[in-house]
Amino acid sequence: MKRKIIKLKNKIISEIKRIKKDHLIKKYIKNNVLFLTFVITCVANSTILRFFTMHTLENYLAFKPILADVSIMVVVGSFGYLLKPKNRFGYYLFFDILFSTICMINSIYYTFYTSFASVSMLSLTQYITTVGDAVVENVLQIKDLIYILGPISLIIVHLKLKKNSYYKKVEVKSERKKRTLKTLSVGAGLVLLFVVTLSSLDISRFAKQWNREYIVMRFGIFIYQANDIFTSLQPKINSLFGYDNAMKNFKEYYKDKEDRQTNKYTDIFKDKNVLVIHAESMQVNLFNKSFNGVDITPNLKRIASEGMFFSNFYSQVSVGTSSDSELTYNTSLMPTQSGTAFVSYFDRKFNATPQYMNDLGYYTFVMHANNADFWNRRSMYNSLGYKKFYSKENYNVTEDNTIGLGLSDKEFFKQSIPKIKKIDEKNDKWYGLMIMLTNHTPFSDVEKYGEFDLSSKTTITNEEGIEEEVTYPFLEGRKLGNYYKSAHYADQALGELFTELDQNGLLDNTVVIIYGDHDARISRKEYDYEANYDKTTGTKLDKEDPNYKEYDTYQYELGRKVPFIIWTKDMKGTNLNMEVTDVMGMYDVMPTLGNMLGFYNEYQLGHDIFNIKSDNIVVFPNSNWVTNDIYYNSQKGEYYSINGEAISEEKIKENNTYASKLLNVSNNIIVFDLLKKLQEENEVFKNSNEGS
Repeated sequence: MKRKIIKLKNKIISEIKRIKKDHLIKKYIKNNVLFLTFVITCVANSTILRFFTMHTLENYLAFKPILADVSIMVVVGSFGYLLKPKNRFGYYLFFDILFSTICMINSIYYTFYTSFASVSMLSLTQYITTVGDAVVENVLQIKDLIYILGPISLIIVHLKLKKNSYYKKVEVKSERKKRTLKTLSVGAGLVLLFVVTLSSLDISRFAKQWNREYIVMRFGIFIYQANDIFTSLQPKINSLFGYDNAMKNFKEYYKDKEDRQTNKYTDIFKDKNVLVIHAESMQVNLFNKSFNGVDITPNLKRIASEGMFFSNFYSQVSVGTSSDSELTYNTSLMPTQSGTAFVSYFDRKFNATPQYMNDLGYYTFVMHANNADFWNRRSMYNSLGYKKFYSKENYNVTEDNTIGLGLSDKEFFKQSIPKIKKIDEKNDKWYGLMIMLTNHTPFSDVEKYGEFDLSSKTTITNEEGIEEEVTYPFLEGRKLGNYYKSAHYADQALGELFTELDQNGLLDNTVVIIYGDHDARISRKEYDYEANYDKTTGTKLDKEDPNYKEYDTYQYELGRKVPFIIWTKDMKGTNLNMEVTDVMGMYDVMPTLGNMLGFYNEYQLGHDIFNIKSDNIVVFPNSNWVTNDIYYNSQKGEYYSINGEAISEEKIKENNTYASKLLNVSNNIIVFDLLKKLQEENEVFKNSNEGS
């Protein structure tokens, strides 16, 4: 009996404690509604952002970023208690709008770049108007507006509280300080708990800020953004204080670099004219695609078969897209870790191909029928050494001859021929770059691309037993289909260009070089649709279907190859007419062409592909890399065996170290203007020796 009474007593006490606890919780919620609404809406927005962008199970189950976001919001929110109740709403609304805006900007940015935004890109906002339609059509989506629900929810709660006279209660200053300290202590405790959960790998990648997805997945969007501000300012700070260390690492990196090597291709194109074609958004996977018996790129396919075709070639762009491609092509350097070289570092000294060609007696020029200041090209081309820039002001651009972002490629080439002919008449030899524009996202001027049927035609037997042809839409009207139509138009323009050049005698002593600046940035979902379209039913296969083949991440990444072709009129059938299958990057172009044309850059990052061959490694700005055998994804810390063979962990570590050093050295060369500083050091040393 006594035991039962004790048991009942304990039960009653437990129930009383529970009631008290519930009462305290309710009381806390009632007295802190605005603060809690602020925390919940901001954390909800950041969680929604991660769910809408990174579609992985690891991300969906991630607890760390939620803990990080909650701790930050509690810390920020705690200072609201220092204000009088009637002033707190303004404080919380300001930060709710700020954090919601961060989420919205990153949501839009991720759609286009498959990465998170950097404040260093703020300097590029002046270019948004030029590609405004592309942004609206290709990027802005309904999901990007969901983040405004956070501030709206806070406003609704505020109006209800105001109606219930919530703000009329009086709080003495000491009480406000006490509430601030208590809340701040909770926030500090949550921060400490979050820090304890971090691994050494988390901290290492946080410091580098290269793997943005990884950082957001571990630290949340708000800590990432704060770290990004610091990282974006770091180049400015480092250029003032970190020079000595940067120069030391630079000299050590190139200390053991081999001197210029020759091979059987050395000087084979010396003194020939050179015409380089920057093929906007052109990919290698277009070459072997046809619809209803018509190739997408018959001209490029033919040119590749007649010339020297590098079929395993990758662009290495970052946020600067086409401008990054031009930088790496011309200098064998990588894009900068923050901002873009064309905008932020255009006044640096570069060892660039046009400068070397000038030294060899060439007249150098570039043609692009766009605004001369877009991507700051007018200034950057001076730094690269081009003698003449033919921009939009040198072309007749009308509404009728415009497609997409500007002058159509066919009209651009047509108006450029007389200019090149005049250059050829006045100069013994010339080196020119022509930048195409039509095949630029969003690929929406479909009616101007000409006829190219992407539908699927199949024969079925109807109920009467009679065979009849049925047409399904397949890729008609889809983003990928529009890209194929745009690429087909661009290929036609290239075909017409070659015909016009030949008719004007401009191919007789000319080497033509074609490179794709970057992939088309079409989503993996589009390629998955194409791969699993059932042409007999006109529908996409379900994932449960045994014939379904998912177009996975590695297929997508490896499928982003772009063309690189070296062609001359008389190359077909010679020993130069070949396909080079060894992996190659944009930074390998300058060393490879330099050997053929007769110049050498001792501070190039890439290699002459014919010297390095199968040992080559292509490093990407986000520190991913690829070889003939391996594709490594640094964001996920995963690698894929291309040939299905076992991969040594030592090889992974070795290549990771190589990639890290290369990216750091490249960034330092540009940020600290090391080539100029080295030149100045050498001149001082030379003068001192002459004086002695």
